Amino acid sequence: MFAKILIANRGEIAARIIRTCKRLKIATVAVYSEADLDSLHVTLADEAYVVGKNRVLESYLNVEKIIEVAKQAEVEAIHPGYGLLSENADFARRCIEEGFTFIGPHPDVIQKMGSKIEARKTMEKAGIPVIPGVNEPLKSVDEAIEVAKRIGYPVMLKASAGGGGIGMQLVHHAGELEKAFAGNQARAESFFGDGAMFLEKSIVNPRHIEVQVLADSQGTTVHLWERDCSVQRRHQKVVEEAPSPFLDDVTRRKMGELGVRATQAIGYTNAGTVEFLVDGQKNIYFLEMNTRLQVEHPVTEEITGLDLVELQLKIAAGEALPFTQDDIRRVGHAMEVRIYAEDPTTFLPSPGTIKRLSMPEASYIRHEYAIEEGVKVTPFYDPMIAKMIVRGETREEAIARLIQALDDYIVEGIKTNIELLKTVVAHPVFQKGEATTAFVQEYVQPLKGGKQA
Repeated sequence: MFAKILIANRGEIAARIIRTCKRLKIATVAVYSEADLDSLHVTLADEAYVVGKNRVLESYLNVEKIIEVAKQAEVEAIHPGYGLLSENADFARRCIEEGFTFIGPHPDVIQKMGSKIEARKTMEKAGIPVIPGVNEPLKSVDEAIEVAKRIGYPVMLKASAGGGGIGMQLVHHAGELEKAFAGNQARAESFFGDGAMFLEKSIVNPRHIEVQVLADSQGTTVHLWERDCSVQRRHQKVVEEAPSPFLDDVTRRKMGELGVRATQAIGYTNAGTVEFLVDGQKNIYFLEMNTRLQVEHPVTEEITGLDLVELQLKIAAGEALPFTQDDIRRVGHAMEVRIYAEDPTTFLPSPGTIKRLSMPEASYIRHEYAIEEGVKVTPFYDPMIAKMIVRGETREEAIARLIQALDDYIVEGIKTNIELLKTVVAHPVFQKGEATTAFVQEYVQPLKGGKQA
């Protein structure tokens, strides 16, 4: 096992990784921007080095400075966390070239899965069902119009090089496509440096369900069951839970097997997530593979009793997984909510100083955070400031406990989305397990007075 690692990330994920490392007696090195001088992850780490000014391009995306710090601190490995450089194949390759172990999959795998078009081709070849669409970048808006006419509206226009809401746009009819193509291409070039577009059939009101996978270098690949991430706003997840209330046992097993097959098809090692869309008839379609740890990984940990960061470290160090698929059990139900520093009606970021912070405490509640009273939430980074995970023996118990925990969660000095989360979790559609990816837009934003997505 490693003696010392650098965490090329910030905030709650860096703090999360540090906590596991402390338990394993692995020394940790944090990096931080000038704006994050007082961040909790800086305090928790054994060593911390400033890597630049406030903007991410000048700090957390400053590859040269991060590599310089890794050399100075004499670490053996680099953990990228999630977001920032975590799915940057060039960064992973650079880490390896400089003699560090990259705690994640091989750079070539990251690069292949980072292209939605290449991912589609690979999965089709492996027999994984994909959403009807194209397997090559669209040459022009005229080609996009022809493809959309062939597969039928609505369609989802996507940037090949980027994920999340920034790289996706739903197009309902032909009259919207030309403007959407130009706008999405411009955003893709700005955010990802690549304007390549492709197009897929939009699955109407699907469930977004993902499979957590692990693969070691000895050839063992397993899944840790699924997470339901259907409650989203503009393709960004709001509430995650495990197991999915929508899947029956047959579909659950099938999805797990598809996740493993997809992972094996690309020669993947370490922890990853295979994401699927599932329609109302339980047809499963490959969406994408995230070649990193996920924000919502704690819900899987809560139902399996496993520490995914520990397993990442062990796999990266060359160890074999200490279990097979048949050994993995799931017990109870877990839910995660993301606490954002944002106005719950306009969804705009709400930076400021946290004047009071009181998080509910119970044996069934887990917090992942890097905030404290007196800490300033800056406008420079993602507005997610914490996560709360609640578990119960049943889904009904988990919901009841989550509602109470949200009632007891106090943040003063900034606006948060806690009231929005209360509305989501208390809604009858969510409580019945019937929420699709359209849930927030259809049922919650009108109630909160928010602008439509």
